[in-house]
Amino acid sequence: MAHLRLATRGSPLALKQAELVAYGLVSAHPGITVEAVVVRTTGDRRPEVPLDRIGGQGVFAKEVQAAVADGRADVAVHSAKDLPSQTPPGLVLAAVPTRADPRDALVGSSLADLPPGAVVATGSARRRAQLANARPDLTFVELRGNMGTRIDRAGDGSVHAVVVAVAALERLGWMDRVTEVLAPSVMLPQVGQGALALECRADDESAAALLAALDDPDSHRSVAAERAFLAAAGGSCAAPVAAMAEADGDRLRLSVLVASGDGRVLVRTERAGTDPEALGREAADHLLVGCGGRSVEGWEAARPAASSPS
Repeated sequence: MAHLRLATRGSPLALKQAELVAYGLVSAHPGITVEAVVVRTTGDRRPEVPLDRIGGQGVFAKEVQAAVADGRADVAVHSAKDLPSQTPPGLVLAAVPTRADPRDALVGSSLADLPPGAVVATGSARRRAQLANARPDLTFVELRGNMGTRIDRAGDGSVHAVVVAVAALERLGWMDRVTEVLAPSVMLPQVGQGALALECRADDESAAALLAALDDPDSHRSVAAERAFLAAAGGSCAAPVAAMAEADGDRLRLSVLVASGDGRVLVRTERAGTDPEALGREAADHLLVGCGGRSVEGWEAARPAASSPS
């Protein structure tokens, strides 16, 4: 009888995601046993500090990955959007289950109904830039903490709306709290948003074989293209980038953008192809060179970083 230990963060959303993975494993492999290994990450321990000051989104993944690398767990369960663009040596991205809705949502007010100068809560440079591009009158405040804490801000009178991922609300059963789902033409999602990513040790053939039953090829290819774009672009929170890939048969359509932090300049493009990694690299080159994205203010400051943007 196989037994798998799933490394996960301890937030209610992360535990729910690990529960979904455990259910999928037990359904696919009757007789298997699964347990959660909770890892408290730097990002969880310092909820009052903006993410870009403590290492970007990678702070939610690295310590979970370390638990697998050093043998405390067998599988790392991540929100794919939390992953750095490069998988650490010794680990492999073994499975990406069927992706949930990758879009963002507003809670508290729709975009059109926000009054002039409205205050929107978000800790994401990507979200701020795109909302500012659509509504230059908006003002923004930081937003950290678990999903319940974030949603509560929309009802405490301190802000007019908060921005959250649709997939998170779906998994928690809170879709009734959504005021508006933002179209990708208004808010292009973060790399990997809506997807789960399951990593195991590269030499653990048993775990990889068990995880293979949960892998959705289209979701895996889409996330691979987005991460290849991020790796080639080298973006960080200093210069917000976004990407979303969609499968159409054997082909992938990849939409990407880079923006200035204040949202005044936003450059986006779309490419299509069959090879995820090649498509991601091509999209990065076309965006930054062909479309002039490299001239966006703040890009050079962002260039050395390889962690996932917010």
